Amino acid sequence: MTLTIPLVLLLAVVVVLLLRFKAVGAGAAVAVALFGFYLAGTDAADTINQLVTAVADALPDTGR
Repeated sequence: MTLTIPLVLLLAVVVVLLLRFKAVGAGAAVAVALFGFYLAGTDAADTINQLVTAVADALPDTGR
C-alpha cells in the first residue's frame, strides 16, 4: 500500500509545528515563505523541482 502526501502539505505541517513550539518566529516563517514564492519565479525553480522530484523518486528504493 502506497501513501502519497503532497510536499506542500508536509511542509505546511512542519511550519505550523515550528511556529507552535516557538522554534521559529512568525517573521522568519513569513520571510521564508516569501523567499520561496519569489524563488519559484526564477530560472532556479525548474532545477529545484527536478532535484526534489529525483529525491522523492529515490526515497521508496532506499528501504530495499
